Amino acid sequence: MSVDAAPAAVPSIPCDATGPVFREPWEAQAFAMALALHDRGLFTWPEWAETLSETIRAAQHAGDPDTGETYYAHWLSALERLVIRKGAASAERLHDLRDAWDRAARATPHGEPVLLENDPEASGPGRPDHQ
Repeated sequence: MSVDAAPAAVPSIPCDATGPVFREPWEAQAFAMALALHDRGLFTWPEWAETLSETIRAAQHAGDPDTGETYYAHWLSALERLVIRKGAASAERLHDLRDAWDRAARATPHGEPVLLENDPEASGPGRPDHQ
């Protein structure tokens, strides 16, 4: 599916006249990951829409005010749920990678690109990106 077709498949995507709108680079990356995994056949758009809806409903039930600012946080959470449900990665693996990226971000000087190899705990074959 193309970026242009995504708003029709998932109508709640924040859009303007030119297509999806992202407030932060990570939102665009999460969006792109979902498109790539769909294109690889990991899930169908109906599966995606249902998982995203479930995720948003659960967040609202837990007190999310649903102002639109957390939309891509829910998008990422739904993506993680599908990746785990489909067996593409374990929850533990995703957690380890999230922690590694967080450490790498904190260890990266301001203005420099954040790279996983900047994780101060990464070394050799046991690195999260080598598993």
